[in-house]
Formats: sequence, structure tokens, C-alpha cells
Amino acid sequence: MPDLLWDDVKDFFDPDLMGSLPDVYIQNTTVDDLQALFDMVLKSCWAWEFSDGDTTAPLPTAAEIFARPADAECVYLRVRPAPDVLAIFRPYASDEIWFDIDLRELQGQERLDLLCGFFTAIGRRLGKPVCMTPEMGQEPVLGFEPTAGRVVLLADPRRP
Repeated sequence: MPDLLWDDVKDFFDPDLMGSLPDVYIQNTTVDDLQALFDMVLKSCWAWEFSDGDTTAPLPTAAEIFARPADAECVYLRVRPAPDVLAIFRPYASDEIWFDIDLRELQGQERLDLLCGFFTAIGRRLGKPVCMTPEMGQEPVLGFEPTAGRVVLLADPRRP
């Protein structure tokens, strides 16, 4: 049984309504949480690439990322939970893990199920909610809820 049904949430995946790159975040995190995410990515079958500015590099530890000078290049961890689905993690601060996804890659029930599985894997590993908001939005529309153990609606899908 899917966590969510496409027909119920498709408006949350409309790039014209939500922006094409909604924000996904996990709040109240620590450096250890980011390291747990890195460890999960390394052990998964997901393709990934880490870059420091424009240069591809080996994945450092989370502690090494936050020990960098304030004016250092931006770092990115690109994770592909499926060949043509991309999540881009941008570790800016240790108290929140933030990434975005491209809604154009996430159309239909099969892709929604894949996204729910990705959010669930991360949320279970960290034991924290994983929330998706519209691009540059404030209020989450859906996300993994640890107490429910699955992805749930956090807003009315008829009002994105």
C-alpha cells in the first residue's frame, strides 16, 4: 500500500504551483546526523557525487565539512535514489539538513512511491521528520513522520 496516492497529491508536484525545486529539510540535527546520512549514502545502492565548488571530491566526514573556513567554496552532495531522480544536499549548518529535489523528475505514482521511500529511509535512519515545502516556502506540505513510520500529508493537497 503506498504512503500517498498520486491523484491525492499531484498538485504538490506541479512545478507551476510549487516551483520546480521544492525544499526538503530535517530540523534539529547535529553533525552526527549529517554523518549518519553520509554513512547511509555510502552503504546504499544510490549513485552519488560530492563536489567542493566545481571540483568532484571524495566524500569527507561531516565534521570536516563544518571545520572548513567560512569563505570556503560551497559543497554539494548529489544523490540519485534512481537513475533520473536527483536530490542535492547542501550542508550549510549542522542544525538543519537541507536538500532539494526536481519535481519534473517526480511525476506519477511510481515516482511518488520512490520519493516516499527515499524520505522514509532518511527519516528512519535519523529518527526525525523529513519535510517538503514549496520552493522558498515556509509551511511543509508532506513528509516523513517518525511516529507514523511513513510519509504523510502535512497540508491540504487542494491548497498548495
